[in-house]
Amino acid sequence: MPIRSRSLAGTLAGTLAAMPLLINVRAGAAQLMSPAAVLPPAVSASLAAMLVAQNAAHGLDASHGVVLARQHPGTQGTQVSRFDQTYKGVRIFGADAVVVTDSAGKPVSVSSSERSYNLGRGAANRLGPSTADFDVTPTLSTRAAIDAALRTLPGGAAGAVYQIPPTAELIIYPIIKTERLSTALTKTDADLNALDVRDVVDSYELAYLVHTRMHLGKRPLFYDTVISAKNGHVLNQWSMLQTVVGVGNSQYNGTVAINTTLTKGSYQMIDSSRGTGGAYGAMAITNADHGTGAGRVYSNASNTWGDGKQYVAGGSTTNANGQTAAVNALWGLMNTYDMLKMAMGWLSLDGHNTATYIAAHVNSGYDNAYYSDTCKCMFIGDGSTFSSLGAIDVIGHEMGHGVTAATSNLTYSGESGGLNESSSDINGEMVEAYARAGGTGSTIPASGNDWGVGKEISKNGTPLRYLFKPSKDGSSPDAWSTSLKRLDVHYSSGPNNRMFYFLSQGSNATPASDFYSKYLIKKPAAMSGIGADKAYRIWFKAATTKFTASTNYADARAKMVLAAQELYGANSREHKAVQRAYAAINVGADIDE
Repeated sequence: MPIRSRSLAGTLAGTLAAMPLLINVRAGAAQLMSPAAVLPPAVSASLAAMLVAQNAAHGLDASHGVVLARQHPGTQGTQVSRFDQTYKGVRIFGADAVVVTDSAGKPVSVSSSERSYNLGRGAANRLGPSTADFDVTPTLSTRAAIDAALRTLPGGAAGAVYQIPPTAELIIYPIIKTERLSTALTKTDADLNALDVRDVVDSYELAYLVHTRMHLGKRPLFYDTVISAKNGHVLNQWSMLQTVVGVGNSQYNGTVAINTTLTKGSYQMIDSSRGTGGAYGAMAITNADHGTGAGRVYSNASNTWGDGKQYVAGGSTTNANGQTAAVNALWGLMNTYDMLKMAMGWLSLDGHNTATYIAAHVNSGYDNAYYSDTCKCMFIGDGSTFSSLGAIDVIGHEMGHGVTAATSNLTYSGESGGLNESSSDINGEMVEAYARAGGTGSTIPASGNDWGVGKEISKNGTPLRYLFKPSKDGSSPDAWSTSLKRLDVHYSSGPNNRMFYFLSQGSNATPASDFYSKYLIKKPAAMSGIGADKAYRIWFKAATTKFTASTNYADARAKMVLAAQELYGANSREHKAVQRAYAAINVGADIDE
């Protein structure tokens, strides 16, 4: 089911058309935080000056700079500042720097991309005269770039309705090639490990990054397209489809408590205890009523909602049967918010406690759920091939895209796109475990999730994806290979999903087992897991405070190893487990426990 656009599914093909500085900190329960304040301008300026000074030390000339892009909370009471790297004032796509600071504004770690190094006259440039004085003057207008992008959209843009007007940003776009390290020149492709190769910049193109967010009929066309600013050619394109306590009769979880608000004698699905600001002042569920927009917030004369049954196509979206999809969504939203807050110390999607919302009943018989970066909200379909898309792991998955968008903003194509999808799959499974254990506490329960994405929405009980053995879906690989970056991101997520399963639960030494990896060759043959709670803490720390937009599998491993070391110590059981878990998917060498 190739659901795209930061959406849930990516299996069942054909069903639808559609220099870190190392520090040691205490591990354990997350430190709860208030909505993070932006660092004082003077502190942000000093961080920028530090990065510029590092540019010079790395062999970059004075044409290189940095621009503050966003700030968000980190783990253990830290703050994270993300800077875009620029050349002659133009942003270099996928080149960013992440600075983690302590409560006093002092840097404790720096993580940055090297995709800017081959521009300018500095010693770092290995491409020579061709990029020594790179021209940043476009010959194509922004309007022409937008028109060129519109012509490439699936089905064309004729008759499409804009959700927001398209935009075009001038960027420097690195053309990346993969090259072997000298130690791997004699290996066959099949024998290559992820650490045998590296991505390097082959050239640069002045380009426009065109954002199009529109609907063609009821089908969302959310795309990012890279258009040459010199001749209008398409360089790349990818889809972008990431109180009062009431009683809800949910479809998948029985009778559940949901937070609503009583206003002028009517109950509304607005949870004033979670999130602030946003479109509705707090977390909310709206009724798209088969349209493409959010619609109105759900309201009801009674504070008992839903009938617990699959929505009957063509029926009312506001009666008890129609309310069930909204109950599913609100319970999922509440549990996702609580898991992130109580276990990770992270508030809402952006870490600043900004409220989001979920629109239920989007389109008609829609077999999809997706996160929209335009509204920073989610849309849930009723399903046709599938049941209602509002299962707990689906909600956790889509909200996970919001966390990624607010932090690393992993580019949604290639290996980084696979990691983006994997991060959401992991988030969905952790939310499921948390919710099944009652949705309370400061740790992720050891069990409760099924390690199969979307099992509940499948009418035959077959998951859309299997974290423990991705290849069981028929399309996802179990391990890294050089072909991974050419796969759809819902399939290239597979190896990292398996890594996380092994890190959490361990592996099996029997070759016939679904939990076996031929790459684990050290002792013991079956690696030991460290439990879901520790595994997720390491992942969350690496993904939110170390990953950059261009992080690939090799880089993810390096930053996961650092995160484990910072949380639990060098050569700790957890530190070794991360190395073994990545070795199990052909990313790095195996080690003895």
